[in-house]
This record gives sequence, structure tokens and C-alpha cells, in this order.
Amino acid sequence: MNLTIRETFTKELPSDNNLENSRRQVYEAVFSFVNPKKTSSPKVIHVSDEMLESLGISTAESKTDFFRDVFTGNVIYPNTKPFAMCYGGHQFGSWAGQLGDGRAINLFEIEHQNKNWHLQLKGAGETPYSRNADGLAVLRSSIREYLCSEAMFHLGIPTTRALSLSLSGDPVLRDVMYNGNPAYEKGAIVTRVAASFLRFGNYEIFASRNDKKYLKILVDFTIKHHFPHLGNPSKETYIQFFNEVAARTLTLIIHWQRVGFVHGVMNTDNMSILGLTIDYGPYGWLEGFDFGWTPNTTDRQHKRYRYGNQPNIGLWNLYQLANALFPLIEEAAPLEAILEEYKTNFESQSLQMMKTKLGLFSSDENDQKLIQNLEDTLQLTETDMTIFFRLLSDFSSEKNGFELIQEAFYDVENITENIKSKWQNWFEIYANRLQNESISTFERKRKMDAFNPKYVLRNYMAQLAIDSANLKDYSLIDELFQLLKKPYDEQPKYQKWFAKRPEWARDKVGCSMLSCSS
Repeated sequence: MNLTIRETFTKELPSDNNLENSRRQVYEAVFSFVNPKKTSSPKVIHVSDEMLESLGISTAESKTDFFRDVFTGNVIYPNTKPFAMCYGGHQFGSWAGQLGDGRAINLFEIEHQNKNWHLQLKGAGETPYSRNADGLAVLRSSIREYLCSEAMFHLGIPTTRALSLSLSGDPVLRDVMYNGNPAYEKGAIVTRVAASFLRFGNYEIFASRNDKKYLKILVDFTIKHHFPHLGNPSKETYIQFFNEVAARTLTLIIHWQRVGFVHGVMNTDNMSILGLTIDYGPYGWLEGFDFGWTPNTTDRQHKRYRYGNQPNIGLWNLYQLANALFPLIEEAAPLEAILEEYKTNFESQSLQMMKTKLGLFSSDENDQKLIQNLEDTLQLTETDMTIFFRLLSDFSSEKNGFELIQEAFYDVENITENIKSKWQNWFEIYANRLQNESISTFERKRKMDAFNPKYVLRNYMAQLAIDSANLKDYSLIDELFQLLKKPYDEQPKYQKWFAKRPEWARDKVGCSMLSCSS
């Protein structure tokens, strides 16, 4: 395994002078050198062939002991120095101070086919930023992150990637629901891959300490390596940098809304500066279409990070990033203008996204009303979002719309005549609207099916894979991994996964209830 190592991050940015792996506040440093914890009996249980190819690692090499040992933290790749990043963050709306990579250890940075990649282990042990935690991860959360990272990529959503999923061989103590019932679980490690793991919080920590010198060093580094088209550092460059981060953040969240993905923990330390989906914790996909749904039990009371509030939280987080960058710009007006533009762009992009989901490609002044009517009707009874939009592409004026989408209803037998009437009314308006479209029914279906996935990683599917893996059966991990590579295709052999959440999963831990415990 001969990798082309690059050390731009560790060579160009200031490191922590203290080389002890002790929990502490770290000042005037972007990162701390730290080695992963050695594990007792590591075992690789799944590898992404696509990421192997992207990184220039052969399949044969991925089956060696050296690959296993490097990507479980037991061997340090030659001439590299692992590290953990220092950052802060706003958590659930409040400043939390220094956070940092508490259980993520960056192994190295490589270049392959003119692309740079950072490789990072999640669950590889303590760092100076671990606070009161052990820096480890368990199998259930690692499976969820591994599968979801790759599933999101194939949905066309910006995301960090995953190279490998491994067992550490060591037990890890966790209180799954934070209810005073800790138990030992199987330890696991995911190798995460991204062009960068920098977050909003990396910049916030320096601003919070009035450390303009190190803030500028990090921002200049970020622009040089990730936004080089913006040019040399200047006040105008910093403004354009923020503008691009805002645009990427909005694009990301529009994608989330499109497929019904709910991140669950949109803290500023979980917001990628590159506009990637990052940190897969208590995430979930909408089952029943519900703007108020959140998968995170920690957020159940206030539902700050509910599905319908994700665009607003994206804006709130950008306000915090604007505050962090302000010392370099010293002028509020251009930052405020960008934040206002986010609001305007959300309205227009959200409308366009919903129109595409409905197969509407021409203009009509009543489209917003049609969409609002649909969203209201979808919530009259529990209606599966993914199934509804996928079935909708088969609609035509000759078909009974209500009968077409019945499969999406969770309790079709108890739907009232009033609800049925509202659906029939909506379909009549929709049928009339479709007559204004110039494309054929066939072409409309093709475009809708390329935009509305047939398969997503529902929580119950991930839980089934977790349950099997706990019994040392990893075949379901691979089945879901292969299924989710082609989420927009029909894939008849996987038709069983085009189904509503089973009733047994409605209130099951890991299916409907998820915590930050991992």
C-alpha cells in the first residue's frame, strides 16, 4: 500500500506544543498530535470498493494485515503523524466552548489522481479534546455512519465518505438512552474520508478567544487549499469566502429536504465549511411526512433540529460563522447582505426543488399554492414521504390518484371520506397543472424518478443490519451497501426494501428513538 502522503494541514498550520495526550484547553493551535489507541483484536468487516479506487488502494491490499492495522489505529503509516483538531461550537443554541475531535483522529492526508483526501478514524481512542469521554465508538453507530455516508453520496448529496468499517475487538460501555442503564457493546472504528473535516467551529474557537492572529492563519489556509479561485487573502476575499460557504450550506440543506433527511444534531461543530454532510449521529429519514419530526431523543422537547427547521438552523449557524469571521472583515453590511440572500435563495430554491419533485418544469403563478396544499394534505394522515413521491411519477389524468398512492398510507383502512376528498381535490388540480407541461408523460416520469429516490436508508433497515452484525452476520450490511449505491433505480431484486416502516419498528430503540450515544 503505497500512498502519496501530503502534509499541508500539519506543516502549514500551528500545532499544540504540548505532546501529552491529556484532556485540556488548547490555545494558539489548530490541532494536537495524538496517536490512536491500540486495539486487542481488530477485524475489518466491510470496505468500500469505490473509495479504495478513489484513494489508489487495491482490493488485494485492503485484505492485508497492514491495511487492517493502519485503519484500526494499530500501526502508524510510515512518515505520518496522526492528529486531532481543535474547535468549538454552539450546541443546541448555546456556546459550548472548546469541543474538538473527541474521538476522531486524523491519520494522514493523501493525493491521488489530482485529488486530496484526509483520512480519519472515528472511535480510535482519547484525544486532548475527549473531555469526560473515552474516545471510542460502538458497532451500532459505526454501521449507521458507514452505510449513510455512502448512501448520501449516491443520492447526489454532498457528504464525507467512508472507506472501511472495523471491529476493535474491545468492549465499550454505553448508556444508549441516557437513562441510567449502561451496558457493554462491541467497539468499532469507521475510516472517514473527505477533502477536509474543517467545521464552522474551527473558526469560532479563535473568534471566541479574540485570537485574530490564528483565526486569520486558518481562514487563509482554508481559502488557499479549498477555495483557491477566490484569490489572495483580503477583505473582499473573506467576504466572498463567506458567501460561498453560505451558498454551499443552502445547497446541502435543500438536498436534505428533497429526500426527507433529518441530520438530528445541527450544532455549529457539525457544520462542514465545504458544505458536506458531516457527523452522522441520531439522523433519520422521514417515514410519515412531518415537518415537526426529529430522530434525536435529546431534542424531543424543543425539536430545534426538526425536519422543517433545518433551513432556519442553517441560517442561524451561518450567523455564528459570520460573527466568527467579522474580526477579519470589520464590516457587518456585506455579511448581513449574504445572510439575507440566503433567505431569498431558500425560497426560490425550495420552490424549484418541490416543483421538480412534482414533475413541474414550466412556470405557473399558482405552483406555490399547489405545493402548500400538498404539504398540508400529506400531513392529514401518516403518509410515507419516499413512497409517495416515487409513486407519484406514475400519475396521469387517466388514473385515480388516491388509489395510486395508497401504498404510501400507514393506516389506509381508517382514512376518512373527508381526507379522501381532499386528496381527490388535490389530484384534480395537479392533473390540470400537468396539462401546461410540454414534456411527455414518459419524460416527466424519468425526470421525477431521477430526483425522487426509491430507496433510502430507513432507520429500521440500519437496525436490522446492526442486529445481524451483533450476531456476527455481516451480509445485511453488504446487501444494504449494494442497494444504496443505486437509490434511484428500480432494482427489482431489492423490491422488499421499497416498503413502509414495519409496525414493530414504530417505537423500537434505534428505529424511532435515537440518542447521541455512540
